[in-house]
This record gives sequence, structure tokens and C-alpha cells, in this order.
Amino acid sequence: MPYASRDGVRLEYEAAGLPGAPTVLLVMGLGMPAAMWPEEFVTTLLDHGLGVVTFDNRDSGGSTRLRDAPVPNIPAAMTRALLRLPVTAPYTLTDMALDAAAVLDAAQVSQAHVVGVSMGGMIAQVFAALLPQRVLSLTSIMSSSGNPHPRMALGKRRALAALLRPPPADPADIDAVVDHLLFVFGVIGSPGFRQQADELRPHLAKVARRGLYPAGTSRQLAAILASGDRRTLLHGVRAPTLVVHGADDPLVPLAAGRDTARHVAGATLEVIPGMGHDFPPRLMARIAGRVAEHCGSHAR
Repeated sequence: MPYASRDGVRLEYEAAGLPGAPTVLLVMGLGMPAAMWPEEFVTTLLDHGLGVVTFDNRDSGGSTRLRDAPVPNIPAAMTRALLRLPVTAPYTLTDMALDAAAVLDAAQVSQAHVVGVSMGGMIAQVFAALLPQRVLSLTSIMSSSGNPHPRMALGKRRALAALLRPPPADPADIDAVVDHLLFVFGVIGSPGFRQQADELRPHLAKVARRGLYPAGTSRQLAAILASGDRRTLLHGVRAPTLVVHGADDPLVPLAAGRDTARHVAGATLEVIPGMGHDFPPRLMARIAGRVAEHCGSHAR
């Protein structure tokens, strides 16, 4: 697999699509490797004549694991963030956005449509604000503005508990890791589009084989908390912006999506009834098609 490098961090990526096609950079969320992107999502973008670049964020998948960096105390960091106190982290969302730019450099892509989901949406927002000349459009899915107000910063208690639930001690035990992921997505997933375990297993097994790294997930979560409120930063985003959010997201409340759209000039908000914090197959055509339409409308 090809890789990009930045400041000693190696970022594994994949590129697909016709050379010269408008490129979509997909940025994945907390703790998940790029393998978490549903195949149908990527295929739909390709079918619309778009190129697609996916990559593993630092501390996830096949990218560099910062084993020498400290593992943050997440409960303490969350408490400080809610109290609007500074949070210390080994790196920030800005570092992760610059990683994403390095991936585009390695893939020889000067400009891209940047699409992020959850934490990836936050990274995409920072990318669009800091590197506007490289962003054709921005899509932020099931994400937030970093607004610390509890109505926007706190999901349901059970969803937060599921997110923080430790995975199996042995990451090589694929069945155990898949069972763990099935539990998590059973809690944070879409109540209007429930999936059966046997439907999800093959996809989650691919994710598990790519590898989960709990220490890295903690550092990524600390990066979110340390990066704080992005509302002022969002005011500087000039890329055409689409915000997609599930009406029934138990982890990142709909209020967070509305707040994100409110702070980006001209942003379009698409609320999907029944959708939670996942990509259910019955919504793939709608979500991927809407993203492809947004990217196609803003190609240069």
C-alpha cells in the first residue's frame, strides 16, 4: 500500500478512479481505519466519475502508531473540556488535517473535495479553514463544531459508554473484535435502519483485520478535546459546504450538526430521519448520492 510521510508519521492510503478525475478525500472517524468506509459509498463516488483517496489516520490502521506518546486520561480530559479548561494532548486536529494534506501531496492531488465523518468531519473542517486553496468542497457528516454546550457536546450516556468501552485485549482475535464492534454499533447505530449482525459481520471483520488500537483511539479523542471550539474557525470556511446529520444520532446530537451548518457561510444542512451514528446500507444510495451531487456541483 502506498504511503505519505509527515514529521515522522507514515500514513497509508489508497487511491482509486480515473487519472485526472476530480478527487474526493475521505477522512474517517475516531479509532477507525479507512476500511470502515462502506464499499458502496466509495463505489457510488467512483460511478459518478470521481476519484477517491482514503487513508488511515495516525494512530489507526496501518499508519504510524505513536507508541512513545502518552495515553491521555480521557475522563479527566472530558471533564476539563466541559469546564472549558485547556486539555493537553500529544497532537491536535490541526496535526491530523496536515496529515490529510500530506496524503494528497503523496497522491499528487492539488485540490480535492474533502469529506469527513464524525472525527473525520472535524478534521475536514480544519483542513477547509486552514488550507482553503486545496479544498473544492467540504462535506461534514455526523460531526460537530466543537461547541462545548452540553446540548451539542454530549450524546446519550449509553452511547458515550459504548464509545469508551475497551475492545478485546487481543486485537488478533477477529471474532472478539467483531463482537465488540457489533455491540458498539448496536448502541450508536441508526434506530430507523437496524442491521442484522450477519449483515454487518463481513464488513466489520475487514475493519478488525486492519486493526484497532485503543491507545491511539484515546490520543485521537484527546486531540478532539484539546482542539476545542471551532466555531470561529468555521466562520473562515469558504468552500461550498454540505452538512449531513442523522435526526436520531445518539452519540453526536442533531443539535451539533445544526450548529456546524449555522457557523459556515452558505452551508446546506441535510437531516436524515432515523439515521444514527453509522452508515446503514439502506441509506447508502441517499447519502453517497447526495455527497457525489454536492461534489459534482462544485468542481473547478
